[in-house]
Order: sequence, then C-alpha cells, then structure tokens
Amino acid sequence: MTDRPFSTASYRDAARALAATGQRIYANGWSPATSSNYSVRLNATHAAITRSGKDKGLLRETDIMAVDLQGQPATDGKPSAETLLHTQVYQRFPEIGAVLHTHSHASTVLTMHWPANMLTLEGYELLKALEGIHTHESRLQIPVFDNTQDIAALASEVDTAMAEGAISHAYLIRGHGLYTWASDLPSCYRQLEALEVLLAVELDRRRLSGV
Repeated sequence: MTDRPFSTASYRDAARALAATGQRIYANGWSPATSSNYSVRLNATHAAITRSGKDKGLLRETDIMAVDLQGQPATDGKPSAETLLHTQVYQRFPEIGAVLHTHSHASTVLTMHWPANMLTLEGYELLKALEGIHTHESRLQIPVFDNTQDIAALASEVDTAMAEGAISHAYLIRGHGLYTWASDLPSCYRQLEALEVLLAVELDRRRLSGV
C-alpha cells in the first residue's frame, strides 16, 4: 500500500520494538504458542499491531502490521481477531501509546477457579510499578469480563466500564488473559511485568491459604 497516513520510520520503529518486546513476554511464559497480541500507537488515527496467528517466541518485524482505529488493515496482513480491544483503548485515551495482552497461567486459573467479576490486588510493594501508584498502601481492582468470540460486543462493554471509571490500569477476560496499557511501550511492558508477577503471587497465596 502507498501513501500511508503514518511515517515509514515510525512504523518500522514500532515493528522492531513490538517484536523485541514480544520475545521478552514469550520468554516469561505469558504468551504461549500463537496466543496474545501487542500494539503501539502510530499517530492519532493508526496503530501497529501483531498479525494474527504468529508464534510470539519467533516474532519478527514482518509479523507486525498497521490498522486504523476502527480495526481495518492499513498495510498487508490479517490483524489479530482482538484488534478492536486495542483500538478501543486508543480511541478512549488519546494519551495511551501501547497496549499489551497476554495469556498467562496465573490469569487463567485466577479467573476460572474464582468466579468473581473483580480481582483485587492490595498491599503489594510492586503495585508502585504501575503508573500513578506511589505507595504499597494501595488497592487495585481489576474487572473480569466473561470471554466471548464477539469482540465488538466485548470492546463496547469494556468501553462502557472505562467511561464509568470502573477500569484504571488493566482488565482480565475470564479463562483468557490480561489487557494493560500505558503511555509508551517500555512503560506498558513494566506494568505488564508487575501485574503478571502480582497475579502469580496472588494465585500462590490463595493456594496456600486454601481459599
């Protein structure tokens, strides 16, 4: 495609950064096989995102494509089936520059074994790794949405919850995984890492306490 509405340099930089970040995420076991998807905002109207069906442990720059904020391809390739869950965040929050979605063991067990629609993380020092949190004396409530193949409906449900102020840093999809976002990709990875570690700790604590 020619006459792209974003710079080639920014697109290449985003593809390179997403490929490298994806390999880090895979190495931690949070994105097995072809699961998960990652994106970076290119400008006010477009984002770079992982193509559908790519092995995240082998992610390359050529496995990244561009879409508009309605989820339509702006370069060659098939976007992730969950693209609208990324573009919804970019439309809702103009200051957000990256979205990461993982399928970890901890997030799957926590949301399937315990049926609550909210998961609370409280009192952890590592919460300070999240944007805007400055003390361990904090409570992070992460909404849990039911899994569905109707991604447009789920994106609408998430958007409503965000509009109502019910979501701050992340949300979970039951039996599926975690979504989180931040101002740029390094900040988003830091936040993801903190959340995944906290979810694993929370899972261990519940097992030990027999909850």
